[in-house]
Amino acid sequence: MPASKPIGFAPPPIDEDTIAAVTSVLRSGWITSGPELAAFEEELAAFLKTPHVACFSSWTAACELVLRWFGVGPGDEVIIPAMTYAATANIVLHCGATPVMVDIDPTNRVVSASAIRPFIRAQTKVVMPVDLGGWPVDYNAINSLLDSAETRTVFQPKNDRQAQLARPLFLSDAAHSFGATYDGIAVGRQADITGFSFHAVKNLTTAEGGALAFNLPVSFDMDKILGWFKAMALHGQSKSALEKTTGSWHYDVVEAGYKCNMTDLQAAIGRTQLRKYPKQLQRRASIARIYAAGFKDCTWCQVPPLEDALRTSSYHLFQLRIKGISAMLRDGIMQNLKGRGIATNVHFQPLPMLTVHQRRGERVADYPESAQLFEESLSLPIHLELSDEDVARVIRAVQEEVETALNA
Repeated sequence: MPASKPIGFAPPPIDEDTIAAVTSVLRSGWITSGPELAAFEEELAAFLKTPHVACFSSWTAACELVLRWFGVGPGDEVIIPAMTYAATANIVLHCGATPVMVDIDPTNRVVSASAIRPFIRAQTKVVMPVDLGGWPVDYNAINSLLDSAETRTVFQPKNDRQAQLARPLFLSDAAHSFGATYDGIAVGRQADITGFSFHAVKNLTTAEGGALAFNLPVSFDMDKILGWFKAMALHGQSKSALEKTTGSWHYDVVEAGYKCNMTDLQAAIGRTQLRKYPKQLQRRASIARIYAAGFKDCTWCQVPPLEDALRTSSYHLFQLRIKGISAMLRDGIMQNLKGRGIATNVHFQPLPMLTVHQRRGERVADYPESAQLFEESLSLPIHLELSDEDVARVIRAVQEEVETALNA
């Protein structure tokens, strides 16, 4: 009997159209930020139905720029979940500020407004929840909290931008949730600023890359703000390379910026991905529902939330939760699945488990829901190369390995 084909965890969906688009850019003679990037930003804005989108080299670079634009620095606090990838906290530390961690809700697996509320104080400058696995936070509840008289009264601005907003900035970490919806509206239009990731394993990829969707109050001058972000992505330079080539070479450097622009090569990948994204999202949803149906009678597990009255997931991850299991036993199951040609993963180690945060005095015991989700979580493959037969094979293998482990 022939061996079953290996099932990878998250191969990027690179097809001939994508290869042709990149080849076209290579042959054009212009491979850095240029017309492809401008077109990609316009198409993203149209997809999200939001007027202002800017792309960068990564989610990390994009969202760190947001913190620096808002003047976040030493003495300030940024509220984040304990259950997230390291980048969410790293950008806060890069700015010299303090990440204030909040535990997750055990059912929705994301932070709630009620969990955030006790941590808001004068030092709080930004609230940055995470749409874990592509499942949106309760945006309405968090917006209501941040806009409340209670929050506005305690907020102490340190600069003109903070004074203009007069409350903490709502920066959504939507690295996982491009294509998700909240109250019938695409994620990207609920928070003040939303950060997306287009890393290689994301639903929509540019190999590496990220984007910001802006929905600041109308009192903010968006032309000026977008100009600042574009300049700061190019060392604070007043003109892009394309602008210097097509016009006068003269330029200024207005601030000590960074180097985090998205290239036309990356944008070309993104444009081909975006054109096919609605169908790709439908397929991811179909796979997630097959998984959910396949595990619905297994009393030992909990499937992730996929849809409710307000939200639809982007189906970025399918995090199966194996009730009461230990991380050691879970890792053994993963190893056995690997032996059967099935790749799985874990998302994530809670931040307080990481050395960098333990040195800051964090203890994972202070975040019991995040700790338990880590122990019990097993992320299954969910990508476009999977057939229905592949998904059925994963379900059977997981059921067999878990039941063997639990009955040992």
